[in-house]
Amino acid sequence: MAKILIIDDERAIRNSFKDILEFEGYEVLTAEDGIKGIEMANKHAVDLVYTDIKMPGKDGMEVLEALRGTCAVVMISGHGNIETAVDAIKKGAFDFIEKPLDLNRLLVTTKNALSHEQLKEQVQTKSEEITSLRKKVANKYQMIGMSAAIARVSEIIKKVAPTEARVLITGPNGTGKEVVAHLIHQASNRADKPIVEVNCAAIPAELIESELFGHVKGSFTGAIKDHAGKFEQADGGTLFLDEIGDMSLEAQAKVLRALQESTITRVGSDHPIKVNVRIIAATNKDLPKEVEAGRFRPDLFHRLNVIPIHVPPLSERLDDIPALVAYFNEQICAEQGIKTRQFTPAALEALQQREWNGNIRELRNVVERLIILAGASITEKDIHDFT
Repeated sequence: MAKILIIDDERAIRNSFKDILEFEGYEVLTAEDGIKGIEMANKHAVDLVYTDIKMPGKDGMEVLEALRGTCAVVMISGHGNIETAVDAIKKGAFDFIEKPLDLNRLLVTTKNALSHEQLKEQVQTKSEEITSLRKKVANKYQMIGMSAAIARVSEIIKKVAPTEARVLITGPNGTGKEVVAHLIHQASNRADKPIVEVNCAAIPAELIESELFGHVKGSFTGAIKDHAGKFEQADGGTLFLDEIGDMSLEAQAKVLRALQESTITRVGSDHPIKVNVRIIAATNKDLPKEVEAGRFRPDLFHRLNVIPIHVPPLSERLDDIPALVAYFNEQICAEQGIKTRQFTPAALEALQQREWNGNIRELRNVVERLIILAGASITEKDIHDFT
């Protein structure tokens, strides 16, 4: 039940308000001056305040100043004028109504003010949820390790992130190219905008154009409504083109044009759309060799390869394995709701002696398997038994 406070030095006005609003099902409190009104509003956490402007002690404008941001405040006055009303609204009042009070106006204003406050609370809650989600996402993408190889990658990320330069990330599957892309975005001036990912290898060639640039209703069978492509979705933020080496030559040509002109055109439309995106691309292929073989456009390669970042395979950063195991141990056990496991020094040494063709991704899978199948203390024998 919404709680409403009436502040007015005229008893008849207070009682009239109280009778009308209680009949509508609201809980109503009253106060005869601004000082008591402010005390009651803070004590009872009211949702809406109606306050007279001219009162002894603290007047209505002082009440508004004291309560602004804590609840909706509507000003009432028998001496109102345009200047006073405008001033009250500028200072944060929800509305301004004049005496004698019109019943319908009172009820409509009450409903609107309470709805507005409810919407503000929902927006605040959603904003807090988004902030929490962003923190979780930020924690998901971390560069773990102190090896020279990974230190070089971290240094390049720090330098390139604040710029608008395009980045081409290379390295074998499972090395963490996606992590690098997200770290660049998080440290960029676009961090408050989305990073939109496209796995070019997972999208059929006949659909890649629609996926990237969108389409209009009726442009092809199945296009039942207009669809914004990834370029539009990433407007103002970052577009991460993963596995770009698997993109068709036809799609490459259209991506090149989008980069050159900063515009895209939806499939089935002739209306160009301006877009502002930063491109980060990644591939496990040797693109210079793909260019020589005629499978990748040289002009697109040079457009993307402004800042190259090579993510080393795990075999080149074996010293990072203990740190990676500790990180995955914490992460996985938190997800499973269990206590972290203890990896013995011999177990860590055994992991460092393995071949990791699947790189970081394979290591994480092995750590998860050991956490689930082995005991509280994971030994060298567990490494041999479960991997």
